[in-house]
Amino acid sequence: MGTVGQKYRNGALVTLLALATLVSGCARPADPPGKQPLKAPPPARVVDLQAAKIRAERARVAAAKRWGLKRVPLIAPPAPATKPRITTRDGFEVDRHEERGLPPVFTTIPTTQKIVFLTIDDGAEKDPAFLRMMSELKVPYTAFLSDYLVKEDYGYFGKMRDRGVVLNNHTLHHPYLPGLSYRRQKREICGMQDVIEKHYGERPRLFRPPYGNYDEDSLRAAKSCGIRYAPLWNEEVFVDHWEYREWDRRIHPGDIVLSHFRGREDWKGTMPDMVRRFLDKVTAEGYAVARLEDYL
Repeated sequence: MGTVGQKYRNGALVTLLALATLVSGCARPADPPGKQPLKAPPPARVVDLQAAKIRAERARVAAAKRWGLKRVPLIAPPAPATKPRITTRDGFEVDRHEERGLPPVFTTIPTTQKIVFLTIDDGAEKDPAFLRMMSELKVPYTAFLSDYLVKEDYGYFGKMRDRGVVLNNHTLHHPYLPGLSYRRQKREICGMQDVIEKHYGERPRLFRPPYGNYDEDSLRAAKSCGIRYAPLWNEEVFVDHWEYREWDRRIHPGDIVLSHFRGREDWKGTMPDMVRRFLDKVTAEGYAVARLEDYL
């Protein structure tokens, strides 16, 4: 009996020692009183993401300096999952506008966030420096193109499309639409839909009438061509000044800003000069530039 009891006690002792070793190996030693607990290091993927964000921000700071901006442009907040309801601005309606489901005509996106939208029309100037500047600064914008100007260099706007810019409809020849018949207006709008689909692979949803002028036939023709929205603008920016639609001569949350593909032949400067004026003002006033299509 004594031998068996001794063996049991020895076995139990071995088991207890093994358990103690296991527990001591798994448990973290108690922290000294008053010392903060040690934190586990973040996963490698989180570290990589943080490093990538730091590199991206440094690149934006360097780009802002390189392009002569006074401040680094602000980053727009994420677009809302539920898009705002877009309606035609008061005084911009045609007869039974909403009842007939015609594209809404608007100058501002309904939002309380301090964001604006840059839109650029026609396609006359094809400045490679402009493409580089917008890519390096990560500033979104929307293009409204007319074929009589774009056809000089479809490839330039292809590069723009490849950088994530949406190419939209500004008619074939930039006419004063209310002076044309319904049939001719439809040819101008649907024809540009065909051009953009042929060269860039997608039919636009957005249409801007030349000069901001339209009538009932313009919107009926646009709808028949697959257009869903007809955005205008609330401000226009040039190389050397701004112009305003509103009496207070200020930018507002959600405003759409117009500019043009123009250079020294038409302006007192270049497209990068225009972008510099635009960004310096909106950034100084606390606005970020968002992508128009993300809110439609």
